[in-house]
Amino acid sequence: MDPQATAFQESHLGERPIRDLGLKIEGTGLEPVIAELERELETAGICRVRARFYLSTEWGVPFGTVAIAIPFYLARPDLTALHAERTGHVEGAGRWELLRYLRHEMGHVVNYAYRLYDHEDWVKHFGPITRPYREEYSPEPFSRRYVRHLPGWYAQKHPDEDWAETFAVWMTPGLDWRGQYAGWPEALAKLEYCDDLMRGLCAVDPLVTEDELDEDVGEIPYTLDQYYGSGEAEGGEFPPGLDGALLSIFEDWGRPEDLTTDAPRRPASEMIRRLFGYLPADVYRWTGHFPEHTRLLLRHLAERADALGQVYPEDRETPAVIALTTLVTALAMNHVHRGSYMP
Repeated sequence: MDPQATAFQESHLGERPIRDLGLKIEGTGLEPVIAELERELETAGICRVRARFYLSTEWGVPFGTVAIAIPFYLARPDLTALHAERTGHVEGAGRWELLRYLRHEMGHVVNYAYRLYDHEDWVKHFGPITRPYREEYSPEPFSRRYVRHLPGWYAQKHPDEDWAETFAVWMTPGLDWRGQYAGWPEALAKLEYCDDLMRGLCAVDPLVTEDELDEDVGEIPYTLDQYYGSGEAEGGEFPPGLDGALLSIFEDWGRPEDLTTDAPRRPASEMIRRLFGYLPADVYRWTGHFPEHTRLLLRHLAERADALGQVYPEDRETPAVIALTTLVTALAMNHVHRGSYMP
């Protein structure tokens, strides 16, 4: 466990309302990164749209506004460490990742500021903004119809996200997007459209300047414990067939008659729980399976490994991790495309 996260938990701050934590952007590591984004926008010729930045529970831009919400846990290192420990995934850890998310959200701002979603050509390239917005979606990995920017094939989620991802790729400094997306005709056409559109709007005042905030950090009444506890309460359907998958990974190393090494045996559940810190983010990047779901899946596998008494030799941890990672990735792909972990 990260020492900062441990100290944070011991201070009982988790029991205080988030609004009482005194969180703000000014004076934090977020401030210079936002300034860098604004310089990027100026270089890209986007000078008339001024976004308002604030802290909230998650990334987002309230529809019809130019206000960008940044997750509150990015305002302090101890909160970031706690979030990583509790969820296994931090959206915007470090300067480069922060800029990736900020460029994406700025795409939403530009879309709403100019009401691009009402343009016939915009709809032709990205689809109607009125399409139902679903938190759960089934991406097509490696599709050449969409750009790749945020993890989880995020452009495939909704036309609004498709535009925001395209915009983010277009404005990334030093990126040769024409070369990178050569041979991806539909994705490249979206980028060319974005390029032409932005050049035409560089001297045009925005139609919308509304910056009303949605769930500002200074108004969040619930505590950190409640914030993280709400996500943990949602379980999933885990079929009994997963026991067999675990046995196929660990049973040959656990039976005395099959021992081939004198290395100490360790509980399989300990190894599975160590994956909480990084595997959910990697699985999300390549499958679109949300990190919180992968974390619940790993927790279930750890509990079943304990119930089955599974162990492994300490010197065989690497192949065990590879096998477990392969299993979790396969299950995640099933869940994304079929709605369940096993048929």
